[in-house]
Amino acid sequence: VQLVESGGGSVQAGGSLKLSCVASGYTFSSRCMGWFRQAPGEGSEGVIVIGHDGSTSYAGSVKGRFTISKDSAKNTLFLQMNSLKPEDTAMYYCAASASGACDYSFWGQGTLVNVSS
Repeated sequence: VQLVESGGGSVQAGGSLKLSCVASGYTFSSRCMGWFRQAPGEGSEGVIVIGHDGSTSYAGSVKGRFTISKDSAKNTLFLQMNSLKPEDTAMYYCAASASGACDYSFWGQGTLVNVSS
């Protein structure tokens, strides 16, 4: 299984970015998938995930600004980020689960998002 993120970059506060995660060797079925991030000097944080039942869970700090979606036909997971803030600056990782449980066994290499004020 390989997950490859793209779409990161530098943007000014208030701007938008759309991250993509292309999965190979993995079937987009009813499994948990999501986006996580790690800011410099901080621990990992779950940003937004899709549960095995299709439900979504958001970190409070991104609710109303970030949206997760997927294109199962293209094996691609997306993260639309609007109204970006400097505190959103982090390495963003895509993660996927191996089983029906949300184990997040598979991780991408990350894509860097830098938001300037």
